[in-house]
Amino acid sequence: MAINKTVNKSSKSHGAMRNCIEYVLRDEKVRDGLCMVTGPFVAEEINYDTVYNAFLDEKRIWDKDSARMYAHNIISFHKDENITAEDAYQFGIDFAEKWFDGFQTLVAVHQDKDHIHIHMVTNSVSYIDGHKLHNSRNDLQRMKDLTNQMCMDRGLTIAVKGHHFDGSLMEQYEISTWSKDKFNLLVNDSKKSYLADCGLAIDGVLAKGCESREQFIAGMLEAGWSVTWTDSRKNITFENEDGKKVRDTNLNKTFNLNVGKEVLYAEFERRKNERERIKQQQLDRDRQQLSDEQLRQYYAEVESAVTGAGADTEAVGYDQTADPGEGSTVSRGETGRPGEDFDAFLAEFDAREQDVGNAVRSSIRDSRHERRNISIAESESVTNEHRSIAYEEQRRLEEQEWLDAEREAGEVGGRSCVSFESDIDL
Repeated sequence: MAINKTVNKSSKSHGAMRNCIEYVLRDEKVRDGLCMVTGPFVAEEINYDTVYNAFLDEKRIWDKDSARMYAHNIISFHKDENITAEDAYQFGIDFAEKWFDGFQTLVAVHQDKDHIHIHMVTNSVSYIDGHKLHNSRNDLQRMKDLTNQMCMDRGLTIAVKGHHFDGSLMEQYEISTWSKDKFNLLVNDSKKSYLADCGLAIDGVLAKGCESREQFIAGMLEAGWSVTWTDSRKNITFENEDGKKVRDTNLNKTFNLNVGKEVLYAEFERRKNERERIKQQQLDRDRQQLSDEQLRQYYAEVESAVTGAGADTEAVGYDQTADPGEGSTVSRGETGRPGEDFDAFLAEFDAREQDVGNAVRSSIRDSRHERRNISIAESESVTNEHRSIAYEEQRRLEEQEWLDAEREAGEVGGRSCVSFESDIDL
């Protein structure tokens, strides 16, 4: 993994250029002579004097010995990257010839740290046409893209934003700044960092579970930070009570804390969906518990009904040898057919069968149907006998009415009905 960094130091004086060249070519840093100058360079030895004078000569030729004097870049490889000093040296030369084509560039490999890194100091005036070196913000991104492509071509790892060399994610607030001044400011407890305070305030507000832009802004205001978040501005700006301002991009670069608009909107939406998902899960659990309880109660009712189905004729309270007119009752449905209520109960049971296991359904259904058939058969037998008894009773009533009519007729005609009545077997 190679990180390409442009050093933003003052470069508008001869002294600054000389000091930079002198630092890059120090003996304790450069080993095995791994340094060179691309472009015109006639001196037999490479040292800070010869390189410095070679740069000045090109500036004077084109009469551009003022303003920005040089550019300083560093390509650093991770300490676990599988690369030798010689490979890094060739990497630096290839990069300089591609990116700084037409400009003198001092390339030197440093091995004084636990990781290999390349310094490149480039003359600001082109030796081809004399135009000044200029790198825009887009050029810096293209520079990083070229570095990654060269790593890929060599089988080296690629730097991924927010990830370590091994591919693991960086934690929030893990400092990733390349500025030593900023790093020392952040890690030194003796110095107050409003940048770190802003990051901690954001983390605290998000930890409270805010789900909207309005909730987030209100939370930051309570934490002492006003928020400028408008559709007309690309970035979110935070400002504390002392007037110190922090952009979301600065927090991302320094602490790997991405709090841009799109990220926050996505996080708010994710939290809302998660809350709804948890709520729905709870409702499903409640429904399931209720359904299970109802099912247990229903099974209890079914088993009770199944057990009592075969004894329905005994429960009706009649004696086949007794006179049905003396205190006997038969359980009937509203339509008068025995087993009507049981059929309605069975219909409800069948409607719920789809939620019951096949084995349990089959067992209960077969048992219930068998016992129901027995109950209905016995009930029908009782009904037939009742009909016969009712018919005999009706006949007796009709005979009694006829006798009563005859008796009344006899009394009117002056005849006695005693002998006649005695012939009737009551």
